[in-house]
Amino acid sequence: MISCLPSYLALNLTELLTNYHNRLRHRVIMKPFLLLLIASTAICPALPEKGLLLDLDAAKGLTLEDGDKVSAWENQAPEAKAKLFVKQDDGRKEKGSGRPTLRPAIRELKGMPALVFRRQELVCMDEDTFDGLTTGKGHTWLAIIAVLPQQDGLKDVNSFFGNLCNGQKYEGIWGSLNDDNTLWYGARNSLTFGRFDKNNPQLLGPVLETGKFHLIGGRMVAGTGTVKLELFTHSAKPVATGEIPVVPTANPSKMTIGQERDAIEHPGHESFDGEIARFLIWERPLTDAELAAAIATLQESYIAK
Repeated sequence: MISCLPSYLALNLTELLTNYHNRLRHRVIMKPFLLLLIASTAICPALPEKGLLLDLDAAKGLTLEDGDKVSAWENQAPEAKAKLFVKQDDGRKEKGSGRPTLRPAIRELKGMPALVFRRQELVCMDEDTFDGLTTGKGHTWLAIIAVLPQQDGLKDVNSFFGNLCNGQKYEGIWGSLNDDNTLWYGARNSLTFGRFDKNNPQLLGPVLETGKFHLIGGRMVAGTGTVKLELFTHSAKPVATGEIPVVPTANPSKMTIGQERDAIEHPGHESFDGEIARFLIWERPLTDAELAAAIATLQESYIAK
């Protein structure tokens, strides 16, 4: 079976092969183990850069306070317009209590780190950059997360991201969990308030196992009219599909990680308990081939077999 290497390991492999080839350049036959290495290893394709709006990587761009508390997380997308996700003290009785915690060198993540959210959030203060995700451009999001037992809050709403408007019909995009850690994802188009209805669909996925990291994602087709939504776990085959009428005049708000919106009136009430190692958003639907390749790259980079 052919596997792929993340780019940082591919560089070391390339150097190894070059050095070995230089030593054997006067020979015709290469060592069997090297032939096996070449035959069984491929380099993972890079993640698509076109339309990449957000790339939050727990190994990069962190500002720490009080040891391991994360006060800011910098977007690594090359052409990022919205750069920082920051702590939000407004609405919290205890200042700084909304900061997630850095968990370094996790064995189940092949040594990569993650941020632990306990009803906490980091907020991008840009009001407009993420509006187009649900108003016509479409989107794709992918995440490496783990879930913990969810605490009491709004029943079956434990959100790990969202840019819902603070008021009106709460339009925007969100990803969440039921109280039993059933994964779900949806969009809201501003026509009705309901939870859930044709203007606010909910795509239900599997129950996510605690103590394990999962690759999850969603995709929304571009355009106006009624478009398709898809939910994914660990592969490019959707585990749930739905539809939503697109409203180009809808007005989502600030993108938030760890919560469904910048909910300063009740911080933590609709937030999730879990960990996030990587979170990406493209402001377009990736093609099937791009999606499959991106999932394969993230799986190989993060998910221990």
